Amino acid sequence: MNASQPTSRVRIVQFNPLVGDIAGNAEQVIAALATARAEGIDLVVFPELALTGYPPEDLLLRPECAERVEAALARIRAASAGITLVLGYPRTAVGGLFNVAGVIRDGETVAEYAKQALPNYGVFDEKRYFQPGTLAGVFEHRGLCVGLSVCEDIWQEAPTRQAVEAGAQVLVNINASPFHAGKRAEREALVARRAREHGVTILYANLVGGQDELVFDGASFAVDASGRQVARAPCFDEAALDLVLDAAGVPAAARADVPRPQPLDDEAAIYRALVLGVRDYVRKNGFKGAVLGLSGGIDSALTLAIAVDALGADRVEAVLMPSRYTADISNEDAFEEARRLGVQAYQLPIGPAFDTFLGMLEPVFAGAPADVTEENIQARCRGVLLMAISNKRGSILLTTGNKSEMAVGYATLYGDMAGGFAPIKDVPKQLVYRLARYRNREVEVIPERVITRPPSAELRPDQTDQDSLPPYDRLDEILRRYIECDEGVAAIVAAGYAREEVERVARLVDRSEYKRRQAPPGVRISARAFGRDRRYPITSGF
Repeated sequence: MNASQPTSRVRIVQFNPLVGDIAGNAEQVIAALATARAEGIDLVVFPELALTGYPPEDLLLRPECAERVEAALARIRAASAGITLVLGYPRTAVGGLFNVAGVIRDGETVAEYAKQALPNYGVFDEKRYFQPGTLAGVFEHRGLCVGLSVCEDIWQEAPTRQAVEAGAQVLVNINASPFHAGKRAEREALVARRAREHGVTILYANLVGGQDELVFDGASFAVDASGRQVARAPCFDEAALDLVLDAAGVPAAARADVPRPQPLDDEAAIYRALVLGVRDYVRKNGFKGAVLGLSGGIDSALTLAIAVDALGADRVEAVLMPSRYTADISNEDAFEEARRLGVQAYQLPIGPAFDTFLGMLEPVFAGAPADVTEENIQARCRGVLLMAISNKRGSILLTTGNKSEMAVGYATLYGDMAGGFAPIKDVPKQLVYRLARYRNREVEVIPERVITRPPSAELRPDQTDQDSLPPYDRLDEILRRYIECDEGVAAIVAAGYAREEVERVARLVDRSEYKRRQAPPGVRISARAFGRDRRYPITSGF
């Protein structure tokens, strides 16, 4: 056969499963097969654990999970006449449970490959559930020898080498690779290097969508044997990426009528991840919409913009809850942002509730000076109001705290921490400002004064954040080193920061673990977020 003759039309299906909805995910697969077959596609590639969604966690330990997977696979096999697909699913076999890439064609499973490199760091916990495979997986497709690998396998050299030694001309790598800032460039560089090292075309298929705190960004792609990227799917959207392979496995062409997506800059990628994370958390958990407290500050302003972009203005409500310490300009700015975004806004002053609580507590607090207790009572008044609206509407309450605040405990339990989801929980304060500027590039939805005013909780007269915290440029860098890089106090001081300040910040981080353990989940956008990434004891003498 002439090596330049096209031999296979391949489609990578970058789709958004619902974890645990095995029957529903199977229906998505079957519908995608029908469309592909009608359009002349002969090989369809789906992501890692596409049937269960990722990560299925302890659902994998339930006996009926395996039963549902087998029933779904039977339906998919019945729908596979005249087409070949590569699909990720869990498989129980001799030796335990395996994370499998299976090949189905004309009603039969013709090959299965078990993932060899099981990640057990950061957000990954695969050794809890799976046993590693040991053998190469290859199959024949229209004269081509196609190799299989699953996600982490591509980050290790041995599984790719093993597939090539088994004859693979093309390697299909199926993934559930979660987003964090800079991750797309890392994976594309790594896959290009593997292609050059082994002289093979690599097809990289990735999940898309939000799952609790994780967001999967898609961005599936293909590289030729020189490492040159020949096709890429968009980030953060479901998509079908088509390409043609010739008889030697060389990508001959990508589909001409699909424009090649432009790479996103850091702020754009992070903002898209936040929007997708909120949208899918609300949608997949069946909430009617979202409600949040709008203070006139930068954090709630950014959170409102994200919520509107995720859900639409008609599904978002904003509540202003001024206290006796709230500046008039805070209310003005909050109403103005709601107006610009087309959101219904209510004003519910907390003064009457605050006064009532103080009156009730007066016999207990007699003679005690006012302190942070009174500030926290105000925050908790707001939490009660917001949760009441959330309950009545069937909408989720979005909290508005950022990573800098969560790190040092600059938040009130059962007050501003009350809620169901925390969109900017992993966004440091300085990045909050950059994202606000990014969102305002085309249309200014966040008033300029909100961005330029000194941040304040407005819980006592003339309060600013810097009364309690170091300036955010220093604080965020100390936190990055201490939390994301695991640097100790001595190393951070050696980098040029004052010892007293570093020790204080580290002490605040350590003491606030109990608060973070009670915080709602939020979108992960960094390589080290609070939650699955960072598991520290609450009680510790370290």
